Amino acid sequence: MSEPARDARAEVLGRVDAALAGVPRETAAPPPAPRRASPADVVALFAERVADYRATVVRVAPADVGPAVAEALAGTAGVVVPEGLSVDVPGGIVDDGALTAAELDRIEAVVTDAAVGIAETGTIVLDHGAGQGRRAITLVPDVHVCLVRADQVVTDVPDAVTLLAPSVRAGRPLTWISGPSATSDIELSRVEGVHGPRRLTVVLIDFMPPSPLR
Repeated sequence: MSEPARDARAEVLGRVDAALAGVPRETAAPPPAPRRASPADVVALFAERVADYRATVVRVAPADVGPAVAEALAGTAGVVVPEGLSVDVPGGIVDDGALTAAELDRIEAVVTDAAVGIAETGTIVLDHGAGQGRRAITLVPDVHVCLVRADQVVTDVPDAVTLLAPSVRAGRPLTWISGPSATSDIELSRVEGVHGPRRLTVVLIDFMPPSPLR
């Protein structure tokens, strides 16, 4: 910068300082710290988003899981359950991998555990470990009752991916469920039950008193 230019710049800055002399300078307030959602808020959001997908959400205490499952299965013709399911289902047919698609088609309901629940998207993920069974039993029966513990619910998809990484490394498939199976034709007419269960009931096993959400 040339000497005349430096002098002109200094003169301008001097005039600005003189004009601002005695004017109190406001200090910008620091931005508020980001609010981290509480576990209760995350679970409540998950229940809300799952219900948005036309699924039935039943929030229960651990002691009430059995009766909630029985109520969700009322009127169904047969139920298949995977090995290692966390709740006893009287009369449930334990799938050992031998049931064919035709045999599964004659069974109306399935009960499984879940691997992860995602609050922001209302999605349930199965990694088909213990209590979840093979993919076929969650795709053929018309009714799926899925058990999700509150401590399995995470905020978003990146959180879920982190938790599911060991399952992926082990070579297990993942099934991502957002409401009952549904599709639309070119005229956007919604049809449910084409690619999987027509009815989804999520039994949310809570760490707090159940809410009235159903």
